[in-house]
Amino acid sequence: MTTVPEESTRLDPASSGEPDPAPTDRLGRAGELAEQVGAELADLLLGAGRGIEDAELRRRVEHLFTFLRRRLAGDYEVDDFGFDPELTGTVLLSLLRPLYRQWFRVEVRGVENIPDTGGALVVSNHAGTIALDALMVQLAVHDEHPARRNLRPLGADLVFGLPGLGHLARKGGATLASTDDAERLLSRGEVVGVWPEGYKGTGKPFSERYKLQRFGRGGFVTSALRTRTPIVPCAVVGSEETYPMLGNLPGLARLLGLPYLPITPTWPWLGVLGMIPLPSKWLIEFCEPVAPGEFEAGAQDDPMLVFDLTDRVRRTIQQTLYTLLLRRRSVFF
Repeated sequence: MTTVPEESTRLDPASSGEPDPAPTDRLGRAGELAEQVGAELADLLLGAGRGIEDAELRRRVEHLFTFLRRRLAGDYEVDDFGFDPELTGTVLLSLLRPLYRQWFRVEVRGVENIPDTGGALVVSNHAGTIALDALMVQLAVHDEHPARRNLRPLGADLVFGLPGLGHLARKGGATLASTDDAERLLSRGEVVGVWPEGYKGTGKPFSERYKLQRFGRGGFVTSALRTRTPIVPCAVVGSEETYPMLGNLPGLARLLGLPYLPITPTWPWLGVLGMIPLPSKWLIEFCEPVAPGEFEAGAQDDPMLVFDLTDRVRRTIQQTLYTLLLRRRSVFF
């Protein structure tokens, strides 16, 4: 829980000798004022007897001001990875919901394959030039799962090296894609998300859409076996069409320190407007989990088993992608 350092009591020369309230008192009063203003604002916006929709709006306004009060008072928790669940649920995911619901119109299947409690490793395909798929999977787990679980994404170094974005990513639950961090989170019973294709997936040309790239050496399988955590394969259809990658500018990308610099149908031709993703239709399916009980203790030390299990997860995702593509009526509907 965050705290505000105490300060010694000071006398205000302009006062009659009354001590100046401590900073925590001032923050508490500011929070109370915010809460009162919230209730009054709700009354002004809604009035009396305007029905269920107005009652819901009132609830949301009061919730917002309660949230502000807690932030002003420092009454919120951040874990040792930097994850701020209150900020994530109230602000960050709320900003993504219009994209998820109205723009991409995401349909989700199989979310019940993620356990209600305990650790789970969600392994997904990765595509689309800009990694919106990671954000949509994170929101799907939170909003569609009965237990409203938080997905903890494992991200590339580049994400955490960008000013502002790295701090925001940690606030939203992400951490570095390392074996140590993954195993710490899984051992705590967290749902962890990994995208083994990495830049090979997001940076592949549109002509290779929905063809999975290599999954690396299977580090995610080793972590799951060591922590006895189920692996939940996840297939995402729709991300490939948000920013179709028609070409690349490798020289300029190296100069900027980027893994690739894409050319899409809208960027750089339309400038800033070219950053708006195309409204493709998204389907997300969480497949049946691979249970750790299938394997003996110490299985993570068998390289052939790790390789075979990595390939099994990859084949499951690839086959599910083909099935979802057949289900989707068209790219944009």
